[in-house]
Parts: sequence; C-alpha cells; structure tokens
Amino acid sequence: MTGGGSGGHITPLLAVAHELKKLQPKAEIIGIGQRGDALSDVLEQDPNISRLYTVRAGKLRRYHGEGWKQLLDVPTMLKNARDMVWVGVGFWQSLRLLRRLRPDVLFVKGGFVGVPVGLAAALLRIPYVTHDSDALPGLANRLVAPWARLHAVGLPKEVYAYPPHKTVTVGVPLAHHYHAVTNADMHRLRRHLNLDQFTHLLLVTGGGNGAQRLNDAVFDCVPDLLLRYAGLGVVHVAGRSLEADLRQAYNKALPPKDRGRVIVKGFLSNLHEYSGAADVIITRAGATSMAEFAAQAKACIVVPNPQLTGGHQLKNAKVLQDRKAIRMVDDATLSEDHLALMPPLVQLLDDPDRARALGQKLAGLAQPDAARHLAMLLLEVATKQSPPAKT
Repeated sequence: MTGGGSGGHITPLLAVAHELKKLQPKAEIIGIGQRGDALSDVLEQDPNISRLYTVRAGKLRRYHGEGWKQLLDVPTMLKNARDMVWVGVGFWQSLRLLRRLRPDVLFVKGGFVGVPVGLAAALLRIPYVTHDSDALPGLANRLVAPWARLHAVGLPKEVYAYPPHKTVTVGVPLAHHYHAVTNADMHRLRRHLNLDQFTHLLLVTGGGNGAQRLNDAVFDCVPDLLLRYAGLGVVHVAGRSLEADLRQAYNKALPPKDRGRVIVKGFLSNLHEYSGAADVIITRAGATSMAEFAAQAKACIVVPNPQLTGGHQLKNAKVLQDRKAIRMVDDATLSEDHLALMPPLVQLLDDPDRARALGQKLAGLAQPDAARHLAMLLLEVATKQSPPAKT
C-alpha cells in the first residue's frame, strides 16, 4: 500500500489493511510512505502493517484560482523544479524496492508518493488499484491511472473520467471504529475520555496537518462561546506543527478558570472517540473526514479550503450542502469575519434536535462497507481472479 501527505490518505489505507487482515489473516501488508512525511509514523505503528519503507517523492505546488500568476512566484517554481528531481530519485528507489518485494498487488491511495511507486509498478507489471475519495481525482492518481488494473472511487463512477469498464464505486474506506453513535454511546465516550464534566462538546479539526485559517477563526470565537455556554468544552485538533503556538495563545487569551475547558491536540489517532463524543464538529471538507462523520451521524459546520488543487473541497461541500446535510461557511467570508462561525454554532448548540436532524441527513450519504469492498477487490486482483461486475 502506498499513500500519504494527509490524514485523508492515511486513514483509508489503515481501514483497508484492517479488512484485508480479517479476510486473509496470513497476508503480509507492506506500507510505502514518503520520506519526510510527518504522518508516516501512523502507518508504521499500525499492527496490520508488517513493514514500512519510505521513498522520495515530489510535490507539484498548484493553488486553485491562481492561474498564470503562479508562474511569477519564483520560489514556488524553484521548489517545483527541485521536487521533480525527487520524483526521479523516488522512482529508482521504488523500482529497486518493488523488484525485491514483488508484491501480488499494490494499492495506491493517493498523495505524491503514489507517483514514483505507481510508475515503478507499471514498469515491473505489478498490478495496482487506485482509489479516489474526492469528486476530482488527485494529480498523483491521474498520472498513474493509464496502467492501473482498476480505479476504485468514492462517488458514482459517472462523476469520473476514468474508463467505465475499469471503474468501481466502493465509497470511502473508513476505520472500523466509525459507525452510528447513539446518545448512550456519546456519554460513554465522554466518560472514557474524561470529558463527562461538559454538557456540550465542540470538536474542531482541520485535518491531519491542521488548518491555520480555521484555527484562527475558531480561536476568536471560543471566548464568546465559553461565556455563552457554561458547560461547553472544546477539543481543538490544531495540526502537529501548529499545536504549540495555539496552546500558548489559548493560555494567554483565556482566564485560568476557563483554560481547562479547551483541549488542544496536534493529531488524534483516536479521533473517532472524540468525534463520537461531540455534539457539533467544525471541519474542512476532506472526503474522508466527511465520510467518517457521516458514519457517526454528526452535525457538521464545514469550511471548505478553496485553495486546494481543482477546488475539490468546494465540490465535496457543495454536494453535501445541496442535500442540506451540513452547514457551510465560506472560507473567504471567514477570513474577513472570524465570528461568521457563531450563527451556525449557536443555532446547533441551542437546539440539539436540529443538530441531530442535520447529522441524520449526513448519515444518509454514508457507505459503511467501503473498506471491506475495496479489500475484496485487492484480494481478487492479487489472486488474478476476474474482478466482479462493475457497480
């Protein structure tokens, strides 16, 4: 398995690895990550991953909506040129590694590391399966797509430009921990996490790497929220590189009596427990995160990142907003007015029934068996059986 760069690539890999081990306990699952990836240790520590190797990979820096202006950004262009060299280095590293390992099948989840590994697999005629969670496939998967055995996708296959006969809709693979959460489950999780002193719980997460603009906006809202709701607790997942600064900022901004009501984390390997315990979640619009919260039927306030390649988070959020399954706040609006988060937050925290109804609409879009479906496809490719009829 290969993928990385964000939690949206890592967590589906782990979900599929878990299902593979259930279906084939003797399978040896090897991870190939990107050298220097801040989240590679998450793969390495997973009990279903037998071994982890890393190779070089490069990033093509593109920003949605910037167009030709990016060509004038000399530092960015120089970094892109440097990283193209790293792609070449990673390709030769991947070629040596895959020639030695000779896997039966390769799973390419996405992320820049998928390019050198996927191209090496194509040259060695090792079959591989790609997976795209978002409506717009990532560049890495598009580059290796021509030689893939199958393309597994999160949305109806008609959304994608892949050949229909090679495309299978499976949904977004989720860790087995993500499932419907009852009111009793929510209170049990709060006791388990030592959060049962709170009558309301707000979870904020900008993804595995964090989101500075989202952090800043929530930071400005928290003092007012703590005043308005005496029993409110906030769990703020800042991103590993942003954790220390945000914790320090809260300690300076909040009176001593309120500091224990805001819990800052860099990254959570047990995010499912905190999201299960939360009444409301503020999040970006990554496809994996939204699928996870849909499985738990959680009320979400979504702030899609408009700068990510192709505007894929905007497309993800629009699908959900059109179905009235989320509350969406525009990133540009939030940049101008951090308190734009307050109206939807107050609405959902004041009215638990409204929050539950919103979570149930999101739950109606969940596909809880995606990881198992994808694991079965991988085993069928690995054993050289014909794949099932396309769905």
